[in-house]
Amino acid sequence: MLLILVCVGSILACAAQPEPENTLRIGLLAPITGELEYVGQSTIEAATLAIDALNAEGGLAIGNERWRIEIVTADTEDNAEVAVQAARRLINQEQVVALIGPQASRNAIPVARVAEQAQIPMISPWSTNPETTAGKYYVFRAGFIDPFQGAVIARFAIEELGMQKAATLYDVASAYNKGLAEVFIEQFERLGGDVVAAETYTTGTTDFSSHAKVLRESGADVIFLPNYGNEVPLQVRQLRAAGITADFLGSDSWATILEDDLPLVAGSFYSAHFSPDIEAPAAREFVTAYQNRYNHLPDDVAALTYDSFGLLVTAITQQGQTTPEAIRDGLSQIVAYPGVTGTISYRGSGDPVKSVVIMQVRNNIPAFAYLVEPAP
Repeated sequence: MLLILVCVGSILACAAQPEPENTLRIGLLAPITGELEYVGQSTIEAATLAIDALNAEGGLAIGNERWRIEIVTADTEDNAEVAVQAARRLINQEQVVALIGPQASRNAIPVARVAEQAQIPMISPWSTNPETTAGKYYVFRAGFIDPFQGAVIARFAIEELGMQKAATLYDVASAYNKGLAEVFIEQFERLGGDVVAAETYTTGTTDFSSHAKVLRESGADVIFLPNYGNEVPLQVRQLRAAGITADFLGSDSWATILEDDLPLVAGSFYSAHFSPDIEAPAAREFVTAYQNRYNHLPDDVAALTYDSFGLLVTAITQQGQTTPEAIRDGLSQIVAYPGVTGTISYRGSGDPVKSVVIMQVRNNIPAFAYLVEPAP
């Protein structure tokens, strides 16, 4: 049973309870508009599912009082400057006690500095770049970090796929893309592989013909594309049109590739935080409730957002207080939280210890392929 719930049985079966006496405001930063609006949709759907269930049973019990959770949402527009302004408004004007989001690392990193300065707990569900939490006391994440993800993909390419020559194409202006590519290159070469090309572009690029020429002539067996789900289909389409037959590998951002675009990456593997096929009870309950409410399966962003609210509620409940400092302390002490994306623990930092899922696109559908567990 998810710790975000205190009722028995299905999420949808919580009985209505008396109206809570107090209100606890939590800020939610999501890209409701902009190129990552589909990420924003998953964020809001998961947050609503989590908090509606909690409020339906009378809110959060803290001591002898019950608190209604109110989500105060702000649009980041997938823009770092806008995200920072939104975070400041949530903290200074809306008086939220914690922040969930932003999702993308390029927005989470600058907002993390704001949260740290304001001493407000922040959980980024989807950000995987180490800089988001590096040197931070109040900033946490729900997903794994890029060094682990990048190393897993590099090892998978060599040990499971038997690849020896790799190339990569990535956005050098985006912290997420750049950080993952650098880790992959380092790990692939450390494991005895040869990185024969490393092509870069900047955010907004739509013509990859010159990159395709270099990648085709490199003779790479596999090409790593650690780029966002709205970029990858265009890139793959152009690379294939240029005559490239190498296999493709992706990162967790591939989980947001639209269904109509999945045939473009048929057979490809990518790392992920979550699979609807995971058999853990918490995951099964979440998938059922999400599908019943929204008539489609949850993606990685939705699952990580749901876990972020679960972690936050657990921290508040365990501390029995609603101050930012108490919430921060509660988060840092969480061990073996049974999340929908796996068991989550924090060991002295805001980066969780958890597993990595490897997915493969089979029959134009992402399918569970492999599970990498963290070291004990």
